[in-house]
Amino acid sequence: MFLRRVLATTAAVAISATGLAACSSSDSSDSASGDNPTIKVGTTDASKKAWAAFEDEAKKEGFKVEIQNFSDYTTPNQALDQGALDTNNFQHLKFLSEYNKANGTDLVPIVATEIVPLALFWKDHDSLDGIEGQEIVIPNDSTNQGRAINVLVQADLVKLKKEGLITPAIADIDEGASKVKVTAVDAAQTPAAYGEGTPAIINNSFLDRAGIDPTTSVFQDDPNSEEAEPYINAFVVRAEDATNENITKLAEVWHSDAVQAAVSEDSKGTSVEVERTPEELKAIVDRLTEQL
Repeated sequence: MFLRRVLATTAAVAISATGLAACSSSDSSDSASGDNPTIKVGTTDASKKAWAAFEDEAKKEGFKVEIQNFSDYTTPNQALDQGALDTNNFQHLKFLSEYNKANGTDLVPIVATEIVPLALFWKDHDSLDGIEGQEIVIPNDSTNQGRAINVLVQADLVKLKKEGLITPAIADIDEGASKVKVTAVDAAQTPAAYGEGTPAIINNSFLDRAGIDPTTSVFQDDPNSEEAEPYINAFVVRAEDATNENITKLAEVWHSDAVQAAVSEDSKGTSVEVERTPEELKAIVDRLTEQL
């Protein structure tokens, strides 16, 4: 099995928050108010075409946008909470809920953007036919493991000991009632498993790096299902800016035709546009926070 050929590794990620404390919590909010505002937006993928399109469309609406790129997934929320940013767009609602819970922050989503489905890939196959009895490799990180297991639940390949878990673990799988064996490995190892013929759930970041066509999946989660709601991506602000009309209007530019065309190109057509009210987004975050 693939697992026997995987060497366990531990990666230490250094996170730099240099300069974040230099701005007070009011600095960015002031610049985002009034006419012709300058709005500072944080992300982790500023090189994508969607961000260039977003800047162009924002200018047409009278906004000056400063996009700041971060190399990790923690610093954009730190920068937002400390006032170095007005908003950020890089995370889904589950990640936001976990961050708020762990750090005692009150960051809130205001405009939904999209869901990027998480998918199962099986080399040289175009369906689930014949997959029963196979070992399936999934990422073992906290962000993707529970979602990956629920993908297999939706595919009717895995049964859980208790239904409805948002973030099930391997221990929650009822192996006797399931049709496949599930093995969790480092996310970076999932493309290698796929290359050796093992069915694997691979997130988009590693698909791109491995040159795997995202449209060749044999199954993916349903972006319209309740199970997918935690993975809605959104523009996020501090609680005091939840009703800031300038920031909200800017965030809504993401749904312009030009930006959506660029998002589709970036994701090779796999991203699904999502529009939810701030109230609906908050309700999802509240539900997730309560379940943590």
